Amino acid sequence: MRCLVYICLLLVVSTAAFGATGTSVTYQVDGQSYEGYYVSPSNQAPLVLLIHDWDGLTDYEIKRANMLADSGYAVFALDLFGAGVRPTEMKDKRQHTGELYKNREKMRALMKGALDTAKKKGANIKNAVAFGYCFGGAAVLELARSGADLKGFATFHGGLKTPPGQNYSKTRGKILIMHGSADTAITMDQFADLANELESAGVAHEMITYGGAQHAFTVFGGNRYQETADKKSWKCFMEFLADTLIN
Repeated sequence: MRCLVYICLLLVVSTAAFGATGTSVTYQVDGQSYEGYYVSPSNQAPLVLLIHDWDGLTDYEIKRANMLADSGYAVFALDLFGAGVRPTEMKDKRQHTGELYKNREKMRALMKGALDTAKKKGANIKNAVAFGYCFGGAAVLELARSGADLKGFATFHGGLKTPPGQNYSKTRGKILIMHGSADTAITMDQFADLANELESAGVAHEMITYGGAQHAFTVFGGNRYQETADKKSWKCFMEFLADTLIN
């Protein structure tokens, strides 16, 4: 998980992105408040649902959201931990992610709640792709297994294990996995296992590895950041969006 500790918590934000203005969005799921970030260059823009890593929704995800808005996509960066919960200590990150790994139904409900919120903001959730980083990548695959009616699911150095009792039989969209082959947190054995699962389930997928790239290879400023893998994977993701979504 992410090496770089972001000391700035997500506050109310307004950021210009290619004519679009991004804003903090407070919303409710099962009576609890969450704080996401929404940016859209137009009412007709395809939607990208962005799921954060284990330190919560931070400046990093906002930067990525604005990069996507610059390319013509609406983005809702959701919050899986709760408004104001942006853990910086390792034990706290493990606690918050661990709670959701143990309660998959809650994880799914939070992602559905975020999609409902994006829809209320005017986003077209029928022309949408979800993607995430690390823990967020694991959540994206949970969303794929849930049968969510999205066109695609993509992960950057995300968790790849399938929980006992789950499978990809309900998956509707195609899947893109971008993984560092030097990742010791998420091994190549797990990568291969997922490839076999997706093939057996008949899920359209593409899985790419980047040589020498470690876990969190896309995190700007992190000590495992690898510029080549970051740029190549981002280019691959942009091609995936262009091929998957109706523009």
